[in-house]
Amino acid sequence: MQKTIGLVAVSMLTLAIATPAAFAQDKEISFINCGDSLTEGYAESFAEWEAANPGFKVVPEIVGWGQCQDKVTTLAAAGTPVALAYVGSRTLKQFAQNDLIVPVPMTDEEKAAYYNYVPETVTFDGTQWGVPVAFSTKALFWNKDLFEAAGLDPETPPKTWEEKIAFAKQITEKTDAAGYGLVAKTFDNTMHQFLHWVYTNDGLVIDADGNITLNSPQVLAALTALKDIVPYSEEGPTAYEQNEVRAIWLDGGVAMIEASPGAAIRAEEAGMNWGVANLPLGPDAKGPGTLLITDALAVFKGTGVEDQAISLAKFLTDGQRQWDAEMAQGLTPLRPLEPQTGELLAEKPYWKPFLDGIEFGGPEPLFNDYIGLQNTMIEMVQSVVTGAAEPQAALEKAAAELEQYK
Repeated sequence: MQKTIGLVAVSMLTLAIATPAAFAQDKEISFINCGDSLTEGYAESFAEWEAANPGFKVVPEIVGWGQCQDKVTTLAAAGTPVALAYVGSRTLKQFAQNDLIVPVPMTDEEKAAYYNYVPETVTFDGTQWGVPVAFSTKALFWNKDLFEAAGLDPETPPKTWEEKIAFAKQITEKTDAAGYGLVAKTFDNTMHQFLHWVYTNDGLVIDADGNITLNSPQVLAALTALKDIVPYSEEGPTAYEQNEVRAIWLDGGVAMIEASPGAAIRAEEAGMNWGVANLPLGPDAKGPGTLLITDALAVFKGTGVEDQAISLAKFLTDGQRQWDAEMAQGLTPLRPLEPQTGELLAEKPYWKPFLDGIEFGGPEPLFNDYIGLQNTMIEMVQSVVTGAAEPQAALEKAAAELEQYK
């Protein structure tokens, strides 16, 4: 960006001998950071990157989670995009197909540094469209006191869906608590929570070639198991999203939930007698699984500083910088760094199931119309949970509807 000089008369000689630096100012790399405050460590990283890239200045804007995605999308659609933005990786396909972002290719070495399937969360048509910046996995939490009160071994969590349903039934019948915390509110994490069932039975929503694979035996088994556990869940599950179910668990109202590492921190603070383990597996599972959700840094097209924005995105998410940001936020690490990962597991063993599930986990499905995908999946889950539809009919309906959104 050139600075306007408000002089009425300037001699041609002066213009001829003036250095460009006398009239130039740093080009801005505008950056939207979602949340209530700038990600810890970013201010120092911005200064370090600017020192290595003279002539450019990072200008961050903090936007709350509720408005962040909408603001990024609105600016891009209006032709006034931000240079770099924190987005849900689920949105990348839609941004790319509308020609709003630029590719951010990864080398084979860069891909290999991540945990299994992390690069796939930002990839379609063989191209990466963002840099992973935050990662979420889930594990099973259980209340040991409720297990004991129901006559179950408090040190032995369920390992299969069959056991999970049986344990939930026994707890519901023998205590004042529900056996399982079921998430079914009209909220995005209803789809996310169901995908944990899908990815613990080797299921898939859409394959690498863009074929809808939702209507499969593996996903039908997942939806059927969800129906079977409804009677042993909290009353009225369509009123609860995952954080609300977690609150019920913390209060002793349900015995088992699927949650992120944040539940461990809260359980410790509450003085609960709790445990955490791998998500129980379905009959077709190949090993521990979970839904792999990432957020990404996307580089928007038309700012004139795309190359510098790519450089900044990779700088922010490189090695130790990324690890420090993850630990500050309680996020699952994107990369198995050593000795950091070993030290984390030694200090906080409860992290192990959150890492174990990555090997056979699956990425959040990338659709051109993510909201269409989300609404279809939520409606499918709710119809089964409320008894409005049987699993097979609900699955067939949802699979047909998804064709228009891919």
